[in-house]
Amino acid sequence: MSDKVVITCALNGVLTDPARHPVPYTPEDMAQSTKEAYNAGAAIVHLHLREQGAGRFPSWDTELADQVVDAIKAECPDIIINLTTGVLGDDISGPAGVLAHIEPDMAAMNSGSLNYLKLRSNGEWAWPPLLFDNPVEKVEQFLEVMYEHDIVPECECFDIGILRSLSLYQGNGMLRPPFSVSLIQGVQSGMPARTDLLPILVDEVPDNAPWQSIVIGRNEVWPIHRKTAELGGNLRTGVEDTFYLPDGEKVSGNGELIEQIADIAREVGREPATPDEARQILFE
Repeated sequence: MSDKVVITCALNGVLTDPARHPVPYTPEDMAQSTKEAYNAGAAIVHLHLREQGAGRFPSWDTELADQVVDAIKAECPDIIINLTTGVLGDDISGPAGVLAHIEPDMAAMNSGSLNYLKLRSNGEWAWPPLLFDNPVEKVEQFLEVMYEHDIVPECECFDIGILRSLSLYQGNGMLRPPFSVSLIQGVQSGMPARTDLLPILVDEVPDNAPWQSIVIGRNEVWPIHRKTAELGGNLRTGVEDTFYLPDGEKVSGNGELIEQIADIAREVGREPATPDEARQILFE
C-alpha cells in the first residue's frame, strides 16, 4: 500500500498550555477533538493524560485513562490509540502502570537521552535546562512492558545518534519488529527541521521499519511534511506539534491541522490510510 499514508493526530502534548492554546485535556474534549481529526483523515491518535484541574501537568491516573480511552472509542471505535510514556527519572511505574492497564495499540518509546533546551530571543532559557533521560536500561524496561501487553513501540528519535541506536537495540535483541520510527525535528537542541537533512535521516532508519516525521515549530514544519510524504513516510501533526497552518493562521483545533496534512498527502499522490489499513502497514 505504498500509495497510502498513515496520519497521526498529536492530540495535546505535555508542554502545551490549555489556557493559551486549543489543547484538549478533559475526556469529553479529547474525544471530540479526536473525532474531528478522524473525520479529516487521522488513523491514529497520540495522546497525553493531563490532570483535570487546569490541565497543565501530566497524569498517570488509570481511572482517567479509562475515561479518556472510553470516550475516544465511543466516537471513533476503530481508531488506533497511541499513548505517551515520556517521564523524567528512572521511576517508570506511572506510565508502565497505565500501559499495562489500558493496553493501547501503540506507545511512544523515547529511544535515547537529550538535553532538552529552548532559548528565548533575549538569551534566557524558556525553561530551566533539563535532561530528558532515557538510558538503555529505561528503554529496555519500557520495551518489556510493551511486549508483555502486545503494544507496538513507536521509537521516538530526537537526534541522529538516537536514531542510529535503534539498529544496535535490534542487534542486542532488545527491539524487534513490528515497530515504527519517528524522526523528531525542530526541537532547538535536537535535529533541525531541514528538508535537505531529511533524506539522510531516512537512510539511517532500520530496514523495513515504517517511519514518520514529527516536526515542532511554525512555518518550517510544512515543507518537512511535504518532503516526508514524497519520500514515502507517514505523517503526524496536531496541537502538540504546532498551532499554525501554512499561511500562518493560528488553528482552533486539531481538525484543521489534519485536514491540511491530508491535503498535502493527496497533492503528492497519496491517500490517507484507514485505521484497518494503518494496522496492516504498521503491525504486520
